Amino acid sequence: MPARRAPLAAGAAVAATAGAFALYARVARPWVVLGWIGLAPWLALLDATPSWRGTVLAGLAMCGAFVLAVFWWFVVGMQAYTGAPLAVVMLALLVVSPLILQPQLLPFALARRTARRRGAGFWRTTIAGAGIYVGTEWACPKLFADTLGHGLHASAWMRQAADLAGAPGLTFVLVIANECVLRVVQALRRNEARTARGPAAAVAALVVALLGYGAWRERALALAIAPPVTAAVVQADIARYGQLAADLGTYEATRRILDAHFALSTDALAPGGVDVLVWPETVYPTTFGSPKTADGAALDREIAGFVANAHVPLIFGSYDVEDDDEFNAAVFLEPPRGGPLAFDTYRKASLFPLTERVPAWLEWGVVRRWLPWLGTWKPGRGAQVLPLHLADGRTLQVNPLICYDAVDPRLALAGARRGAEVIVTLSNDSWFPAGAHLHLVVAAFRSIETRRPQIRATNTGISAVIDPTGEFVATADVDQRTTLRAAIAPVRGASTVMLAWGDWVGPVALMLGLMLLGLPVRVGPRWL
Repeated sequence: MPARRAPLAAGAAVAATAGAFALYARVARPWVVLGWIGLAPWLALLDATPSWRGTVLAGLAMCGAFVLAVFWWFVVGMQAYTGAPLAVVMLALLVVSPLILQPQLLPFALARRTARRRGAGFWRTTIAGAGIYVGTEWACPKLFADTLGHGLHASAWMRQAADLAGAPGLTFVLVIANECVLRVVQALRRNEARTARGPAAAVAALVVALLGYGAWRERALALAIAPPVTAAVVQADIARYGQLAADLGTYEATRRILDAHFALSTDALAPGGVDVLVWPETVYPTTFGSPKTADGAALDREIAGFVANAHVPLIFGSYDVEDDDEFNAAVFLEPPRGGPLAFDTYRKASLFPLTERVPAWLEWGVVRRWLPWLGTWKPGRGAQVLPLHLADGRTLQVNPLICYDAVDPRLALAGARRGAEVIVTLSNDSWFPAGAHLHLVVAAFRSIETRRPQIRATNTGISAVIDPTGEFVATADVDQRTTLRAAIAPVRGASTVMLAWGDWVGPVALMLGLMLLGLPVRVGPRWL
């Protein structure tokens, strides 16, 4: 290829892969196939790159293009949140993209080149590359914990294998499949049909294995039905509480938020039969149970009175305080049972970097003056399981998660091990409405991995009720003011490989990739 055309071809390859994953990230059925082939143009570029410098540039270019194509909504959201110029936010995110947004792409590109330079065959190169890809995602956690496997949620059967290996296990399969697809295309172009047979058979086997396991697992789960619990979820479509408080005053803003939730809740409860009511994250934007003012104490009593009159327990987002530390919290408020008002509190464990928590080395007055939007929360202790006493005498064991908690599988897995029967997730996705669907999909994998149903309440969408297969039983879309009513079946004692072994795929994949890169090429089976 002439030198002057090489940059154009490289740019076209990067753009093709980025465009494919922009569509794949919609996590919709028509685009599932792109997860199996979308990497191929960029892989072909890596194969054609003659130097280490070119490989590094191709890896960095793919990082930037992927972020702009898939996470453009984060750029827009951060610009609105910080008030910084859009160009500055975009440049900052592009600079950090190889570190916190897509750290796996450059090591993956370098691993493939290393294997090929050492004379490794196709299969060793492919497996080593997939191991480094998934292993790097585990070793260098991403800001959104996204991975290619999440896109397979759009396939009801393919996503079920996440109870074995999580979404990273699905990513491992997709990376191998993309390598095989490219190998098939290259072999057919050279009229080497025999060379294409093995990779083509591998792709077919992977597809059949995922579909077959998923079909079997779905049927098995359908047979395990427990007495249902009916949940009502309120989505009032009220956003940007801070701006609302600045416009109306703190009390009037809180009053408006609560009145909207009281009214919607009354409508949801009117037909009867509701066992638990759920409101979203920080819906009560002050401390509950430790009022700061007389007005706050009055509002506390009003919420408690509503629950007492409804005879239905309420889970809602609020603040909690201990000494001088404040926490983002979920309050479990139950109707009084012949004694004083009872409530319990879960404190959010995983806080979003900078906007919710600030590392100690950045805790300087001058930094906070420069960046007034920095967060002040403190993290909670970790996973908890809280009992919720229902009106019919049953006790529901709940694993609460708040927003960013849902991107970390460890919290949901720990909750299920401690006896949780259902996951309740409270979230505020109003800052990134275009990313709400991705957040919902990531949260749904917590239900697949643990085989626990999930109730998810957000202020502006997407609220949902999710069954143990990851299916959305009911949803309230972005910017809808509505309520959801749906029945879930609490799960007791169900076990999965993920529950038994934890988030095991990442470290195993990394060790496998490094081992295949480090061993002499002549060591191992002949097919490697």
